[in-house]
Order: sequence, then structure tokens, then C-alpha cells
Amino acid sequence: MATVKEIYQYVDARAPFGLQMDFDNAGFLVGRAGAEVRKVLVSLDITPEVVREARDVGAELIVAHHPVIFHPAPSVTDETGTGRVLLELIEGGVAAICAHTNLDAVAEGVNDALARALDLAEVTLLAQDGVDPQGRPYGIGRVGTAPERSPAQFAAFVKRALGAGSVRYADGGRPIRRVAVGGGACGGMWRDALAQDCDALVTADVKYSDFLDAKAQGLTLLDAGHYPTENVVCPVLAGWLREGFPAVEVALSRTHREVFACL
Repeated sequence: MATVKEIYQYVDARAPFGLQMDFDNAGFLVGRAGAEVRKVLVSLDITPEVVREARDVGAELIVAHHPVIFHPAPSVTDETGTGRVLLELIEGGVAAICAHTNLDAVAEGVNDALARALDLAEVTLLAQDGVDPQGRPYGIGRVGTAPERSPAQFAAFVKRALGAGSVRYADGGRPIRRVAVGGGACGGMWRDALAQDCDALVTADVKYSDFLDAKAQGLTLLDAGHYPTENVVCPVLAGWLREGFPAVEVALSRTHREVFACL
């Protein structure tokens, strides 16, 4: 048995919430700290479907990546999407802990999981943002090496490896060997990738201008989607929780999927 607070403290030890970026709102966001937890549901997002799933399977806690409260909520009513989700959580007695940019940056978090999914070797930081309280370097993005492929072959591999509905890419005109990854919206880090002599950057939510600029500099920039590049961390989170709380049942969400479809 464990409490919400104990699980929060454990996640904080693995991915310190103090490392989150200034704009972020990661942490213990909904619920009672002393509530007992017998089952945890892990999901990338906390959507109405995920809350209903938690209630259906008897989970007292959802541990997610994206914060269920990101922007200040002036009200909590059933007239807004955020309000409806929060009411569902509160009325159902389901707590929420969200590890966001802190989980992006730490070792074995989002970006190490993404590098592993793409079979990268010799993985290092793409950009170091600082050191954690234990003196360990942390930062967003990773760099590693991969078997040499053409940009088209590499894009096809990324699509298969991540189960992405599609991959947008701008061909930088050279073979892909050294690869940078940034889970989620890291398109602006293409300059960091170039500075580390990378041939490609795999990320999401890439702007048109970044495609143009990266291509002109000889970097292949790939947009594999926000969900596919970050959902890889959910099994990692589940594994951490099973390791830390063997008496607590931990399940991955079965209802949460990519929010859009590709024709």
C-alpha cells in the first residue's frame, strides 16, 4: 500500500520537479496527499476518456506526462474542457501527478526512451541545462549514432519504430548517421543538433520555417508527432512505479491514443 504523497515523493526523486522549466506546471496537481493508492494508471495525457478508464479499473491515481492543469484556470466548471476533466477527477476520487519537462530532461526520461526506441548508440545530451541536486547533468534532447541510411530510409524507419501515423521530413541532402532527438516540440533545437555535427533531428510540432532553415544547413529535420515521440516514456514511468511500489498495481492506459488521424 502507498499514499499519493509517497508516490509523488518517489517520482520527485527519479525526476525532480524542481528541474521543470519556468513555464511548466508539473507536480501533484489534483487529489488528497494522504489518500491510499492500490492501483495507478499511467498515461501521456489526462483526457476525459483516461479519467473514465481510471474510474472503471479502480485506479485512485493517474500519473501522466502532460499537466492536467497547464494554464491558470479561472474557474472549474463543466463548461470548459479542463473544468470537466478536473470535476471528473475530483468527483471520482482520482488524484493526478504530472511529470512534464522534468521528465523530458532527466536520465532515463522521455528523451532517453526516444533514443532507445530509435536504437541509437553512444547516447549523450543534446544540450545540458544544468546539474540536479545529486550533481548529475540534465537537459532536453539526446544525440546518438545509428546505422547509415538515406533520409527517406531513416524517415520510414522512424515511422515504423514509433508507430507514427505519418512522418514529415525535410531532406538535408546527406546520409543519416549521427542523430539528435527531442521528444515533443523541440523543432527549434535544430541548431543545437547542427552544433553537435548531427545529420538529423527527430522531434515534433516543427514549424515550416524550421524545415526551411534546417534543410538549407544540410540537416534532415523530421516531425514524427508529439504523441509518438513522447508516449515512449509511459512504459518507463510504469516500470519505475512497479519497482518502487511492488504492492501497487500499475497499468498503462488502453484508451489514450493519438488525438488525430492521418489520411
